[in-house]
This record gives sequence, C-alpha cells and structure tokens, in this order.
Amino acid sequence: MEIQEKRIQYSFENFVTLIETLLAEDKTTGDNHSEAYLEYTRMNLRRMRRIHKTAKMLPETEAAMKSITGNYTWLVITEAWCGDAAQNLPALQRISELSPNVKLKIVLRDQNLDLMDQHLTNGGRSIPKLLMIDDSTGKVVATWGPRPAPAQQLAADYKKMDPKPAYSEFTKDIQKWYAGDKTLSLQAEFITLVSKL
Repeated sequence: MEIQEKRIQYSFENFVTLIETLLAEDKTTGDNHSEAYLEYTRMNLRRMRRIHKTAKMLPETEAAMKSITGNYTWLVITEAWCGDAAQNLPALQRISELSPNVKLKIVLRDQNLDLMDQHLTNGGRSIPKLLMIDDSTGKVVATWGPRPAPAQQLAADYKKMDPKPAYSEFTKDIQKWYAGDKTLSLQAEFITLVSKL
C-alpha cells in the first residue's frame, strides 16, 4: 500500500487552521485534551506563526533546494501539542518552499500509528518525523526527526541523568537551545540530506 494512500493530509496552512479550530473548541489533536495539552498547543501555535514569519533561510539552503531535480513529498508525522514540532515544522515549510519540486504534507501521528511504527526513533514514537518520499516511486528515500542533532543530544543527556531534574526544566533548556540556534542546525542537516537525493 502506498504510504500516502487514504491518509488525511494537511498543508502547513491547513494544519495551522486545524489547530485554531480545535483550540476554539478547547481541543487539540490526539485524544488528550487536558488543560496542559491545550496550553502546549496554544504556545505552539504562537511559536509556529513566529518562526514561519521570522526564520531566515541561508543561501546554502536555497541553493541545495534549487538543485533538487526529482519530485518529492515531505510527509511530516506530528501532533499539535508537540514542542519540537512547533520549533521545526515552520522551518521545514519554509525550506520546502524553496523548491518547486518539493511539497510538504502533514499527517497526525495518533491517526497513523501504522506509519509511525514503521519509522520509530530509538524504539519510540518521537515526533515530528519527516519522510522524504520520491513521488516517482512512492518510496521513502530519507527520514529526519524528531529534532536537530544538538537538540537530540540534549534529550539523550536528559534521559541519562540520575536523578533527573523536572521535565519542565528540560523543556526550558531545549526551548532556549532552539531560540539560540534560529533553525541553523536544521537547515544544515537538510542541506546534507538534500545533497544525497
């Protein structure tokens, strides 16, 4: 079965609209509509709008994206409450916009666990997870996610800590990292990924 067949897919703009609609009903994506998840989703919506508007694309990123000759779908598995998605999804959209040969689509993880379970990170359903699909074959030719390597190392270091500080401390640290990085690590990783297509 083709990866994208019969899956509800959203453009970045439609995903933002979905989040706005759900928040108006005191909901988020997935099954957990707790106040904590609603607050994560509200914060993420603000972050996504800001990053999509302000992220500066490097000339090297633009050159790499313009060099793409085949047609690709970048299918991102995510959820609205995910902090890493809020930091990376708008930049991924901006990067994809640099090539007429790439279209970015979004699917919800919890509605697509069969797909998610084929693309685990260290055995976990970590999101966002981007699948680069060659449109001519329907095959996944590369994956990325759930976060740039330096942020992934912060997460790995946190998991090894004993005793562990509060999870809220870890999320503050990783958000500080994202703010300081300004999507540069993500762009560097995509320059490398795209050069291998």
